[in-house]
Amino acid sequence: MRTWLVTRFDDVRALLADPRFSSEGGTWGNPEFKEAGLVSGAGSVLEQSVTVVDPPAHTRLRRLAMSAFTPRRIAQWQQSVERVVTSVLDQCEARGEFDVMDDYAGPVSSAVMGEILGLRIDRHKELVDALAQAFPSDASRMEQVPEGFTRICDYAAELVAQKRQNPADDLTTALVHAREDEDRLSEEELVAMVAAMILAGSDTIRAFVGNAVLALLDHPDQRLLLLDRPDLEAGALEELLRYEGALTTALFRVTTEEMEFAGTVLPAGAPVIAALLSANRDPRQFDGPDRLDLTRAGLRHVGFGHGLHNCLGAALARLEGQAAIPALFRRFPRLVAAIPRDEVRYIENWAMRRLVRLPVRAADAEAA
Repeated sequence: MRTWLVTRFDDVRALLADPRFSSEGGTWGNPEFKEAGLVSGAGSVLEQSVTVVDPPAHTRLRRLAMSAFTPRRIAQWQQSVERVVTSVLDQCEARGEFDVMDDYAGPVSSAVMGEILGLRIDRHKELVDALAQAFPSDASRMEQVPEGFTRICDYAAELVAQKRQNPADDLTTALVHAREDEDRLSEEELVAMVAAMILAGSDTIRAFVGNAVLALLDHPDQRLLLLDRPDLEAGALEELLRYEGALTTALFRVTTEEMEFAGTVLPAGAPVIAALLSANRDPRQFDGPDRLDLTRAGLRHVGFGHGLHNCLGAALARLEGQAAIPALFRRFPRLVAAIPRDEVRYIENWAMRRLVRLPVRAADAEAA
């Protein structure tokens, strides 16, 4: 399928902020794009998700969603993240050798998302399985992807119904009650919102933590700097997001009219991909872009996208990253990879940058 790829930093930001590019592929995409099955959320409630609709629907959904993200709730999230990180680190320490993806980043992200949304603990394993179906690490399992998305949407519907009957102090209940004047989220909008948060808040954070850990293993001088300079943690997180965030690209945008963009004429209905990781390594924007430098100042990146559709869960992702990444190396300052570097592999997925596995060993424990 003929597709256009935008790779430079300034062009990516311009694309993501330009209203002539739509997120509604089912409305504006050309026939070839629709027939290829590339419309995000097609045939499910996810077609109504805040991530894939344009204004005015997007403006309304985002405003209602953000009303649930109160300062008190975000402060509670920090406590949840720190508690989960400590618990999972204890389990990793007991193992001595563990997989960063399956034993650390995965459990941290799923447990935090579970606490925040109010998922029943006995359903966590089921949800992890559904996420593995929706985002497979093996290309031969791609036919299971629709079933994985269906399971997540079904689970989101159950969760919304449960919180209507038994409200609690969690984000799902807050979304059920979110309102502005007389406006509230419809049932389908609620389910789409919760499903999108499960999808975006679990696997992407898992992917980012894994990428960040590998980057710091590859750059021992920066790892030591992070341990020696706790004051760098917030800035270091932004540099790690720039260097190798979880999203290779943003979701498809399609042109609503024939237009010229960055010197190229695009036909109406053309699918366009914003290459986020490429933009974040643009030498026109970053000095030494392939160098990890935790001391970079005034950093602007597109790791969370840009414009109207910048990541709704960016605050949570930052909380988890800033807690989980330094804590791992504080607990295991001599952490080493347990496989040769050339055996590290990524899942076969064009939109997400995620390691298949990253076995590591706590060298201190081995020496003891």
